[in-house]
Amino acid sequence: MNSTSNTFSLKRVFLDFKEITKAGLAISVLFSSIAGYFLGFDSEHPFQWSVLLMLAVGGYCMVGASNAFNQVIEKDLDALMDRTKNRPVPSGRMSSFSALVVASLLTIIGISLLYMINPKTAMFGAISIFLYTSIYTPLKTMTSLSVFVGAFPGAIPFMLGWVAATGDFGIEAGTLFLIQFFWQFPHFWAIGWFLYQDYEKAGFFMLPTGKKDKGTALQVILYTIWLVIASLLPSLGYTGKLFISPVAAAAVFLLGVWMLSYAVKLYKLRTAKAAKTLMLVSVAYITLLQLVYIIDKFLR
Repeated sequence: MNSTSNTFSLKRVFLDFKEITKAGLAISVLFSSIAGYFLGFDSEHPFQWSVLLMLAVGGYCMVGASNAFNQVIEKDLDALMDRTKNRPVPSGRMSSFSALVVASLLTIIGISLLYMINPKTAMFGAISIFLYTSIYTPLKTMTSLSVFVGAFPGAIPFMLGWVAATGDFGIEAGTLFLIQFFWQFPHFWAIGWFLYQDYEKAGFFMLPTGKKDKGTALQVILYTIWLVIASLLPSLGYTGKLFISPVAAAAVFLLGVWMLSYAVKLYKLRTAKAAKTLMLVSVAYITLLQLVYIIDKFLR
């Protein structure tokens, strides 16, 4: 009986840890950092398994800490929304104090590991946590500009991998930042669209016009176009050591046309289903883009 109870408790603790750190999201964000690392290392800055491991664990801790802090701050609002009411803190399975302890420990471990890589990596990781928890989170109930603010910490992971590999923040890391920065807008506006009613219960302002209208859909299209342009910058020869071949550029362009077609579809249909499809396509886009960049580097 006790053995079964202990097993269940340990399982519950593990599941709650996964949920409070948003493991699925954290891993997808981590993929961006690892992609940036693979793009950054070279003969001058050789690949190191130890650095990759510290980046992976430290990066997960930083994203997990941000998510945990966020869930403590928004626990009362999370309790109002169907998709979040069963999270550990709003459901009462985990106290706010326990969640704060978890978030604080993750922050300390994460910053320490990233600092062991180099100070700049730790600095950007710390900036990401600060922006996400102290500025983006409280702004969500005040203005739709919260998405703009949230795009900054959201864009850090891709370039963080480059900084971890090279110890430098230059045009290359800036370009990776720019790509993921523009990606945030169609991605999160699509989420804000199909979860509009749920967000409304908590008073979150996620859409640029505040409504599921043509104005919002048009901005989704415009930012998708900016994303495609930013994604093609490395093919022009002005982004330092970050460069993609014409073949890779063609693949990136086709990926952009694919995503843009779903943005246009949202403009035409303006349905929750079209928005959800665009969200899924945006995730596939950024993942495939990063893979194209990496594959191109090693095939050239």
